[in-house]
Amino acid sequence: MRVLVVEDVRRLADDIAEGLRDQGMAVDIAYDGLTASEKTAVTSYDVVVLDRDLPGLHGDLLCRQIAEADDPAMVLMLTAAGAADERVTGLRLGAADYLPKPFHFPELVLRIQSLARRRPQALPRVLRFAGIELDLVMRSAFRQGRALQLSPKEFELLAALMTAAPTPLSAEQLLEKVWDEHTDPFTRTVSVTVGRLRRKLGRPGIIMTVPGAGYHLRTGGDPH
Repeated sequence: MRVLVVEDVRRLADDIAEGLRDQGMAVDIAYDGLTASEKTAVTSYDVVVLDRDLPGLHGDLLCRQIAEADDPAMVLMLTAAGAADERVTGLRLGAADYLPKPFHFPELVLRIQSLARRRPQALPRVLRFAGIELDLVMRSAFRQGRALQLSPKEFELLAALMTAAPTPLSAEQLLEKVWDEHTDPFTRTVSVTVGRLRRKLGRPGIIMTVPGAGYHLRTGGDPH
């Protein structure tokens, strides 16, 4: 899941992003409306956590801009203005949900996950492929009935491969889907995480390396 946090209070934005990354989400940050507008123009986000009172470009204008895009993200307005008329205004601008500050972080996580599932291009709750079952809500993973103990990034990596299967995904595509914009594109993070995931999935191996193309899942066989 790719999330953009738009908040001008840097410490709050950084804390939110860190907490969401701990949940396995790929999170980018914008500290002003203009930067957020640039990011949404070039990156497809599942959810945008949006403060209203932003420098550069007001959150209301940014919300309308996101809602009118060809592939709009789901917008969660996060603001100190919690009055009913403020919530109505935000929803009319195209926001999908509204959470006033101060907020309970576990509630924020649940609302983001709920919005991602409501997006038109959203994945089904449960992914199944070649005896593997992932529950995206409960964050549980099984292979042939055997529970898999996956880290958040391993879980998201497997979900990305299962969604694309049998089409391969390059390391660059996996970095974009599972990590965030600050990840070094020359890092071995993807290959290292794939290696750990292969070991946890066990035999027979189904994560295949396609030279020049990346990784994909197939039924049976050993990984190369």
